[in-house]
Amino acid sequence: MNRILVVEDDLTLCAGLCFELDSAGYLTVAAYSCRKACQLLEPDSFSLALLDVNLPDGSGFDLCRKIKETQPELPVIFLTANDLEQDIVQGFDLGAEDYVTKPFHMSVLLKRIQVALRRGRKEERPSDRWSDGYLSLDFDGLTANRGQEKLAITPNEYKLLRILTQNAGNILTRQLLLERLWDSGGNFIDDHTLTVTMNRLRAKIEDERHTYIQTVRGMGYIWKGVRA
Repeated sequence: MNRILVVEDDLTLCAGLCFELDSAGYLTVAAYSCRKACQLLEPDSFSLALLDVNLPDGSGFDLCRKIKETQPELPVIFLTANDLEQDIVQGFDLGAEDYVTKPFHMSVLLKRIQVALRRGRKEERPSDRWSDGYLSLDFDGLTANRGQEKLAITPNEYKLLRILTQNAGNILTRQLLLERLWDSGGNFIDDHTLTVTMNRLRAKIEDERHTYIQTVRGMGYIWKGVRA
């Protein structure tokens, strides 16, 4: 059963959220402050964290930062009245999977939680290496080799390669990649930057005899490489 940490200082709202989530088949644990949430958070103890931003002893943004430092794979959804653009951007910059503003419809929140949990399961235990005997990628060690040549790959290019290799043979739309990618400074990747990054990456890993990334016109990209 998926356990959800609900961090909300409005006691009435928190109780209502926990009731609805429990009724939907989740197991909830409530925390009304950053301090209590930190006491409850232990590795692998929760499947998802639902965070308010304005808490009595600190900011949900700071709490999210702490969570991602120790449990980067734990999905986080902000549920807050802070609806300014800079707040929403900051939430995603910190690694949140979603940002829901109050007031909200419970049915919509449940669907967003379902999507975040499903995405998290797909990303569990990703392969740390990919190789076809010519191109070798080590995502854990952040090293890449093409034949005997060591390649200089940026952190964001490694992120792109990991997404591509994990979904080999499937079309990844540009929109999906834009939603999943952030640059090394935590900024949004726009459509133009994605194109430039993809072209630069192709120039590094491909040659006349080895083609790995196929463009699907009007849709996105497919990783054509076959793991050895």
